[in-house]
Amino acid sequence: MPAVLDLLRRKGRVVHTVAPTDSVVTAATAMNQHGVGGLVVVDSEGQLIGMFTERDILRRVVAAGRDPATTVVAEVMTTEVMACQPETSLDECAAVMTSKRIRHLPVRDREGLAGIVTIGDLLAQQVDDQRATIQYLTSFVYDNR
Repeated sequence: MPAVLDLLRRKGRVVHTVAPTDSVVTAATAMNQHGVGGLVVVDSEGQLIGMFTERDILRRVVAAGRDPATTVVAEVMTTEVMACQPETSLDECAAVMTSKRIRHLPVRDREGLAGIVTIGDLLAQQVDDQRATIQYLTSFVYDNR
């Protein structure tokens, strides 16, 4: 059963972060530049303190009528953040993401932030696994005729 570490080896460990004191505009600009739907919020020591996602922008900024230029991330970020470890199975990650209705799962190890797993990463892994299974079964059927 594949684990988070296997996924991180393939996709890399880059984690895009934002400071809690940054404006929502700054964070949204960073999300657009990096092509991501969420940023990990870290304090001055690099410790995980929250998540800031497209959903936060929609619900807590736009729908609330806040000014994104003057609203800081700390005011609208999600503070109850679920995280996983490199040894966590991808099935466990999928179960947590489904039950908690989240799309981003930071990865922590002994040194701190070690990566991030997204729902898109899990879907890509699942597609790759299914593709490999289909290839194996096709080969088995045609080689045993």
